[in-house]
Amino acid sequence: MSDNENNEGSDDLEELHADVQPDDIEYMFAQTAKGVVIADGRVTLTGVSPTTLFFSDRPHRLTGHITTEEFVGQWGEGDDSFASDPPNALLSLFETAYVNDVVLVLSDPVADNGDLSYAVQVTDGELVPSSGPVSLFIDMVGRPMTPMSVAGVRRRGRRRGRRRMR
Repeated sequence: MSDNENNEGSDDLEELHADVQPDDIEYMFAQTAKGVVIADGRVTLTGVSPTTLFFSDRPHRLTGHITTEEFVGQWGEGDDSFASDPPNALLSLFETAYVNDVVLVLSDPVADNGDLSYAVQVTDGELVPSSGPVSLFIDMVGRPMTPMSVAGVRRRGRRRGRRRMR
């Protein structure tokens, strides 16, 4: 691809999003860590990635990274912040032979020396100790557990599994 073609593509992307206000875009977030500790109503992501991935759904399809420290620092910002309306999240615990998915409500994030902990409320699944890596997928602000949210898809899948067993 020539430089000219590349620039034209960039201009088209800028035009596509030129009329979008930052408040019109709802982002979902993903965090990864080497491990997890579960204790006293908190989940601690040990060896958490120093960056948090964010992405938006159609029609914008924007992606990027912010530092995990910045993510935690923005937790209470805005009228519809995570502090005022705690997000749903899907915690995937990777074991050798399987993946254990747990739907949580997150609050009170604390970053400390390469670890990140949240106070949690389990809404679906079983939160059990894990020895493998983990991924945490955090639903967007202002989106309850809708059928299309990350946590909602997990819940819907579990319900389908129960229906098939009957």
